[in-house]
Amino acid sequence: MSRAAVLTGIGAMVPPREVGNDAFAERLATSDEWIRTRTGIRKRHMVDPGTSTSDLAVEAGQRALKSAGRDQVDLVVLATATPDYPLPGTAPDVASRLGLDHVPAFDVAAVCAGFVYALATAAGTIGAGLTDRVLVIGAEAFSTILDPTDRGTAILFGDGAGAVVLERGPADAPGALLGFDLGSDGSMADLIMIPGGGSRQRSGGAPPDADRAWFTMQGREVFGQAATRMAESTRTLLKTIDWPVESVDRFVGHQANVRILHAVSDLIGLPRERAVVHLDQVGNTSAASIPLALAHAAATGQLLPGHRVAMSAFGGGLAWGSAALVWPDVVPG
Repeated sequence: MSRAAVLTGIGAMVPPREVGNDAFAERLATSDEWIRTRTGIRKRHMVDPGTSTSDLAVEAGQRALKSAGRDQVDLVVLATATPDYPLPGTAPDVASRLGLDHVPAFDVAAVCAGFVYALATAAGTIGAGLTDRVLVIGAEAFSTILDPTDRGTAILFGDGAGAVVLERGPADAPGALLGFDLGSDGSMADLIMIPGGGSRQRSGGAPPDADRAWFTMQGREVFGQAATRMAESTRTLLKTIDWPVESVDRFVGHQANVRILHAVSDLIGLPRERAVVHLDQVGNTSAASIPLALAHAAATGQLLPGHRVAMSAFGGGLAWGSAALVWPDVVPG
């Protein structure tokens, strides 16, 4: 592509309230050691009452715009599985609160793969000449959809938001998104879902069932699918852009479980130490996961200008996707 989408700014935020593993010990008959050894998570951040996904998205968006030195964009794409309302979409409200009046704005719903899907969508609009600058945000208040009595999900997720600014530029510029690989398999949608509240349940004429309004996940099956699909997608992407596996400096996978990150690294033949790990501090933040990990790695020196970066995510749908770029010289906002 002579007209590429180039990452020029990044911002991230998590709510101030930290929740350590000990908070779940008595209520869910678990322990800090049990959670750490099985997931790698030490703590997560959760919103306070009255704070929503849009609040997180606005803050992360402001920081990304500041990082890029911009106050205007042509489009806002928000990846989230926890919109403020079932409708309307949350992105227009976020755009308005950022002072981006009348720009197009829409949500992308691909759960934990949402940020990669949003990146691909935004890059496509730039490549097609529809936009020159796009703000891409991944934001979640995931704690609001978790059953507090379900040990299989309550301990895993946290809240937060990450955002990047993409701008039109040459394909050989640092930060240019070099390629994507996307996929889905709807035959296994029941592995990750909220079964109640949608048109399928409502069309039966029954009122929404509170017991079916919580997020559900079949953890064992999801683990295997996540590792396999992310590895396959990453290999396909690297082949497409002609990057040998050993040339990848950093692998930024969806931050769900450290064992998944290690499994993907092993499957693609990449040393485990090249996988960025941020979930120990924030848990699984769904669509916010990858931009939060990117911002953290850049801020702490794990990610340096010139590093070859492969990203991959997997989530409900089932949906998965990967993207790659050479990391630019940007300072997280």
